[in-house]
Amino acid sequence: MTKITAEHLARSAFVYIRQSTADQLMHNQESQRRQYGLADHARQLGWAKIEVIDDDLGRSGGGINRPGFERLLAAICEGHAGAVFAIEASRLARNGRDWHTLIEFCGLVGTVIVDEDGIYDPRHPNDRLLLGMKGTMSELELSLFRQRSQEALKQKARRGALFLGVAAGYVKTGRERIEKDPDQRVQDALRLVFAKFAELQSVRQVHMWFRDEGIALPVKSHDAEGRFIAWKLPLYNTVHNILTNPVYAGAYAFGRTTSKVIIEEGRKRVRRGLRRPQMEWDVLLKDQHEGYIPWSEFESNQQVIANNAIGKGSATAKGAVRRGELLLAGLLRCGHCGRKMYVAYSGKAGRYHCRGALVNHGTERCISFGGLRADEAVGAAVLGALKPLGIDAATKALEVQASETSAAQRQLELALQRARYEATHARRQYDAVDPGNRLVAGELERRWNKALEAVHEIEGEIAALEARRPSLLGEKERDQLMRLGADLDLAWSHPAATSATRKRIVRAALREVVVRIEGGVIEMVLHWQGGDHTALKLKMNTVGKHRWTVPEDTLTLVRELARLMPDRQIARLLNRAGKPTGRGNGWTQARICSFRSHHGIAVHRASEWAERGEITLEAAAQIMDVSVMTALRMARLGIIKGRQVCYGAPWAFKTADIAAYRMQNAPQRPLTADPAQQRFDFQ
Repeated sequence: MTKITAEHLARSAFVYIRQSTADQLMHNQESQRRQYGLADHARQLGWAKIEVIDDDLGRSGGGINRPGFERLLAAICEGHAGAVFAIEASRLARNGRDWHTLIEFCGLVGTVIVDEDGIYDPRHPNDRLLLGMKGTMSELELSLFRQRSQEALKQKARRGALFLGVAAGYVKTGRERIEKDPDQRVQDALRLVFAKFAELQSVRQVHMWFRDEGIALPVKSHDAEGRFIAWKLPLYNTVHNILTNPVYAGAYAFGRTTSKVIIEEGRKRVRRGLRRPQMEWDVLLKDQHEGYIPWSEFESNQQVIANNAIGKGSATAKGAVRRGELLLAGLLRCGHCGRKMYVAYSGKAGRYHCRGALVNHGTERCISFGGLRADEAVGAAVLGALKPLGIDAATKALEVQASETSAAQRQLELALQRARYEATHARRQYDAVDPGNRLVAGELERRWNKALEAVHEIEGEIAALEARRPSLLGEKERDQLMRLGADLDLAWSHPAATSATRKRIVRAALREVVVRIEGGVIEMVLHWQGGDHTALKLKMNTVGKHRWTVPEDTLTLVRELARLMPDRQIARLLNRAGKPTGRGNGWTQARICSFRSHHGIAVHRASEWAERGEITLEAAAQIMDVSVMTALRMARLGIIKGRQVCYGAPWAFKTADIAAYRMQNAPQRPLTADPAQQRFDFQ
């Protein structure tokens, strides 16, 4: 008692209260009462001003942030604390840093520390030594508790008997086993998740499908009575956890997540729930219970999910099927630097390019090429490999379409059965109560009405789904589908076939495509899923050549026609000849003018014929004094020299050639003795 002086009593006594976990707060009330009772002990020792600090209830003393402890240190440093009361050293701190900081501050300002064993003055060497040993023992005690509990958990987990929680779709049977939930609605909902992922190959797409269809999924929930199944529209994490949890593949896994300790603002912070790779799991026991999918399908699903996670920087991820017309997005790898190739769109047209060297090293891009020709070649190779499977795909499509109920309707029907059971149960409760007891009967009537409303709502959803359901295929549609299955090329190019469907087909067949460009040739190596390889070579377009380019023969024809006729007549001639523009359109005077300007072709002038010494067919016939048709036959037979650029173009003759022919073949006598005979010209 001699350690407590009047100076100590003039200050405040601080009672520090702490319990480590929320579970202790709820179930270990005696410890709280003992700690709050220290205030009475302080009054017995003579303190009049007592302050209780209980801000750290439910917080560990192992070094994490504790606002109550910080408040205690601040009061000690300001000289307001005459004594610090705690049941034992472990309540104040379980790590050396906090404990010795507290002792140091108390020694500086003359604050005593009081526990159930005695009173300690940190300014005395013996008390300081004893307090240091108590803190060390508390820290060692915490380490031993943690080590023992963790080893006990791991030992039980190695037997596959540790169940800290049971996933939705399973229930405990005994203390060391689980089995499928007997609720058929729960089982069907979980099977539907795996079936839709096998179809859509994307967690987000599965999540969106369930939300669009209004299908709820089972989740574990808690209340005062314990755990139960709740039905909710799924969040993304709900679908992702179902697809990545090995329990649904019949396996027992322990140690899938870990914790990481970091230092923030001088305090320890524990980050929990960090996922670990499968090879680092502490325990993995396969075939421990009945699963919803086989283990091989689970591993395949994890690979698909990993390939879709391009945002995590994985160099091997393909990426999920995304919007865009190009087929090979996510499958191409540069054969020069080994990096993945990207897609860039300009409208609907796209190009593949490797920009890894540009981004990482500031050098030029490796390769770049248009996607249309590459997609066409790879698509043809994939169709050639998949043709034998076309009939099977068509048959399965008919089987799926002919099923009596869809997955969404099946879930609604199961929900309706559950709702009707709840309504019947509510009615039995209402019938069993005394009608005169309105306090109870009124509440039971309200529950019954609520259950009936739920039944009516689900019945309305089923009716709306039935109204939206497409009719069964007729014989004509079935025959058309079978023809598409027999001719995959027709199905591939069908207007109803989307780019997303084609991409899924390509990804089902190909694992990766390695591309190099050498000497103006695109060299592609197709790596098939089965392990085979196929080499393809494509010639690149030269500079200025693209899919909208007008053919070279059309360009040559326009060059020659521009010397013979104006733009309007050139457009008419090209349209009659069936020579469209680069985009497949017809020619007009404006397009001919623009085309000439782009290629540097001079506009036609009326005086060009005379400057070249050329005349038309009509002028040649007049000089030779024959009909136009006669002159045309003579030109076609080679009797007179002339040239015609193409069929339908005007004939051009040299004036000198026609004049020479006229001199050599002038008639010596009239064609008839009748001077009144008229000549009939064929037009």
